[in-house]
Amino acid sequence: MNDLDTVISSFERHCKARAKLSKGNKRVVFDALAAANITQVLVEFDGEGDSGQISSVTAFRGDEADALPGTTLTIQQVAWGDTKVKAIQASLAEAIETLCYDFLEETHAGWENNDGAFGEFRLDVAKRTVELEFNGRFTDTRTSTHTY
Repeated sequence: MNDLDTVISSFERHCKARAKLSKGNKRVVFDALAAANITQVLVEFDGEGDSGQISSVTAFRGDEADALPGTTLTIQQVAWGDTKVKAIQASLAEAIETLCYDFLEETHAGWENNDGAFGEFRLDVAKRTVELEFNGRFTDTRTSTHTY
């Protein structure tokens, strides 16, 4: 294999490892949310120019916003470019952010680069689903020429 093949193969193994961990981390997060009687969580993100971040995590009990409990969870992580799994302790809020960052990387790698993107994750605890609304930004150029 040449160097490019090695890099691509390593990246593919890393992506598969992270996707597998996301399933387990999703279960851990939803178990903790259900135990705290949280019904929904909204997670907003925004980024551009090679920098991006989660800007807010808002939990709801029914229609009322409420604070996330200070619960500590054990989640799994894999470092960028690696396949070695590491268990870490994280607050519920940190675990939600980790889960969302991993889903962004899985479906929209580089979302924070150039013109960037923004959007929102909606975690529905009863359905145990994570819905992503993703808005990618781009620069457009319209060129026309005229000869008279």
